[in-house]
Amino acid sequence: MAQQAQKSHYDVVIVGGAVVGSATAYFLATNTDFTGSVLVVERDWSYAQSATALSSASIRHQFSNPLNIKISQFGTEFIRNFHELVSVDGDAPELGFKENGYLYLGDATGAPMFERNYETQRENGADVVLLDPEKLVSRFPWLNTEGLVNGVYGQTGEGWFDSYGLLQGMRKKARSLGVEYIENEVVDIRREGSKITGVVLKSGEEIGCGFLINAAGTRGPAMARKAGLEIPVEPRKRCLFVFDCRTPLEGIVPLTIDTTGIFFRPEGKYYLTGCYPEPDPLADVDDFDVIHSEFEEVIWPALAERVPAFEAIKVVSSWAGHYDFCMLDHNAVVGPHAEVTNFMFANGFSGHGLQQSPAVGRGLSELITYGQYRSLDLAPLGYQRVVENKPFLEEGVI
Repeated sequence: MAQQAQKSHYDVVIVGGAVVGSATAYFLATNTDFTGSVLVVERDWSYAQSATALSSASIRHQFSNPLNIKISQFGTEFIRNFHELVSVDGDAPELGFKENGYLYLGDATGAPMFERNYETQRENGADVVLLDPEKLVSRFPWLNTEGLVNGVYGQTGEGWFDSYGLLQGMRKKARSLGVEYIENEVVDIRREGSKITGVVLKSGEEIGCGFLINAAGTRGPAMARKAGLEIPVEPRKRCLFVFDCRTPLEGIVPLTIDTTGIFFRPEGKYYLTGCYPEPDPLADVDDFDVIHSEFEEVIWPALAERVPAFEAIKVVSSWAGHYDFCMLDHNAVVGPHAEVTNFMFANGFSGHGLQQSPAVGRGLSELITYGQYRSLDLAPLGYQRVVENKPFLEEGVI
């Protein structure tokens, strides 16, 4: 049964309580300059089908755009200090951050881009090294370097962690500081001219608000349409497979992205893998069926060629999740609508929402509290680029 809100009006209503919504709630609650009330409306408190819970749970600094690099660098800092930041009565989830890094592999086609992006990453403080095939095989002896020209390896700051723990830690801290969470659903949005005045819940309640934040994931476009607004975001399905290898790889194993776009990383005693599917059609937000042929026909052959030990592997589990995919440029739309300025977007993360949630949550909290970004200027990710059809350029998209 849907839960009812305690009040009829809140300064901020956040639609979606997964990692982006909870990060925003957390940063509002921990900012002593913000004294308002916050309501988070989440349709499913199990979060079982959220992108947060179903993601590959990783973070990287290897982007081509300095802003994306800085966003993830703050994410790493937040993860490293997580226990202290979210502790409630001395208790906080353990994220188990495996700082094994990312390894991008470049062939003749991709190598020039990796060299170019490497320079940008180094200029912005990323701890990355550019490796030729000889150095690659020296560091990673399990790797077949045939056809490779180079590779870029993130030595620190990159890796994977407990995504559900990140969500729950921020959520619990926010609630301990007065943020109200209810399990309910926004079925309509009240708008008067250029202002959002409130929301209607599935339980029938009408809640007034000063700001509305759309952190509804793949349901974000439908949520925007309830306010008469549009964003170029679509749900896309991503399948992940956990496999066992007869001969485990020795030494450091980073999250490795092959020249084919297929990636793999350790997952406990197993390995996790996935790919960028071709074709990549619009997905139904309720479709979580795994496409097993992706592993058998696309992933396994590529893995076996790049890592000889992966010729003898078997799938032990699999699942499907969703990206809220930005059709304009594969980057999130963050901040106010151009005309309806108290409607805030946090949509279209295209698979980067988990690692970008701390910086985006902090940024939205600053906009609401101060009327401007203070820590990191996220304006290039704003809605204005949608209006002007000017993509935010980022080459490091997987």
